[in-house]
Amino acid sequence: MQEINHVAVLDFGSQYTQLIVRRVRELGYFAKLYALEDFPNIGKPGAIILSGGPKSTSEPDAPDLDFEALKGFGVPVLGVCYGMQLLNIKFGGSVKASNRREYGPATLVPGESSGLYEGVSKDSQVWMSHSDTVENLPACAVVIAANQHGTPVSLKWGESFYGIQFHPEVTHSHEGNRILHNFLLTAGELEPFHIEDFKRELIEGIKQTVGSKQVVCGVSGGVDSTVLAVLLHEAGVNVRAIYVDHGLMRKDETAEVQNNFHRMGVEIETIDASERFLGALAGVADPEAKRKIIGELFIDTFWDAVGDAEMLAQGTLYPDVIESASNAKSKASKIKTHHNRVDRILELQAQGKVLEPLAELFKDEVRALGASLGIAHDILWRHPFPGPGLAVRCPGDITKEKLDIIRECDAIFIGKLKEHGWYEKVWQAYAGLIPVKTVGVKGDERSYEWSTNLRAVVSDDAMTADWVELPSQILRETSNRILNEVRGINRVLYDISTKPPASIEWE
Repeated sequence: MQEINHVAVLDFGSQYTQLIVRRVRELGYFAKLYALEDFPNIGKPGAIILSGGPKSTSEPDAPDLDFEALKGFGVPVLGVCYGMQLLNIKFGGSVKASNRREYGPATLVPGESSGLYEGVSKDSQVWMSHSDTVENLPACAVVIAANQHGTPVSLKWGESFYGIQFHPEVTHSHEGNRILHNFLLTAGELEPFHIEDFKRELIEGIKQTVGSKQVVCGVSGGVDSTVLAVLLHEAGVNVRAIYVDHGLMRKDETAEVQNNFHRMGVEIETIDASERFLGALAGVADPEAKRKIIGELFIDTFWDAVGDAEMLAQGTLYPDVIESASNAKSKASKIKTHHNRVDRILELQAQGKVLEPLAELFKDEVRALGASLGIAHDILWRHPFPGPGLAVRCPGDITKEKLDIIRECDAIFIGKLKEHGWYEKVWQAYAGLIPVKTVGVKGDERSYEWSTNLRAVVSDDAMTADWVELPSQILRETSNRILNEVRGINRVLYDISTKPPASIEWE
């Protein structure tokens, strides 16, 4: 996308920074996140948002920015949490440590019903996360909102600088989107974000970059790699899509992936490496060791099939780019920690031959792009599936017997969710194996078998997740079928853990 009249979000390290970008795009405008070291080389933004951050402005190494350069853009600026405190200092005020750390819900009491708080209720809930608060206010500052204790939580300096002590980007701030929208209305004309326009720009850019070269990409059947392959196909380039079956897939997964790509008119090459992977994983129980073996062997298998590649396409999404930037690491260095053939990727990157056309999109935007490419709904809304496959749903050592048990339990569970219309109501669902045997009764005999755990969660971005209160009928029917049909299981449990403190997967 062009960088004229977009919304530039400057990253001060908040865990919610990605969400600011998401919310702005959801409001219909193009937004992009920038590391502080990239400021002021951020093009020609129509508005600037300073994110929150974990540091205190009083710390010696507290993040800072060139205030004169910020004013020089001549566009509205919104400081969120740390951003508000920094702006107050830049305008001549001060910040002090608060008597109590505020983390959680608070009541917003706007001092005005226009501008930033047009249409916002008088007792709206907002979400706080800070230990400092503004103290002395400069002469140009106006308090435009307070909390229930009368403490200033929103300031305005001059005509176009705003500050809010809370996080409007999180869903816990009930009218946060309205507040962000009101701020964006002060910016005049901003670059609209329409997926159809974005698709046309992507296709044109791919054609110009690739030309007659062959592009290789790995596909897994997941949303990201599927949309990538179809996008390359739509652009009319010479694409070679490779699917590696590492033997850790769900029941009938490979056949389903092959059929889906056939439906989309994209040819894929299938590499059956299941025996190679299971052999390498034999007797390995440590979860990190398993992940490392799978990651390294996968890239080895992939490159063995690729041979000499003119160009490599990767399904990198914007959260991946943001994570790499926030950790002050390049994409290459991130790959290097997982794969032992990074030299080939580095060489292609140095030559400008690594293509990442989805790198400015979030997951929901990738789905929207896929729909605009004509990809069927059922393909775009498949649940996320981890790269290491069923290895992360099988604690301890991995055997074919355990994998087969997980596959059967999972197929029954997912089938029941679809049968009752619940599959698309959850973000991700699966059955895993609890490698502890317990006593049960099957028929007239005692059994000594494993348990399976069912997990279904809802999430916006996988950063946090909550368990789903599935109807008891679904759980009962699933349990009955598993206990009657899956040899090796005599107990079915339902996981009601949130993330955090638990993770979505088991390993």
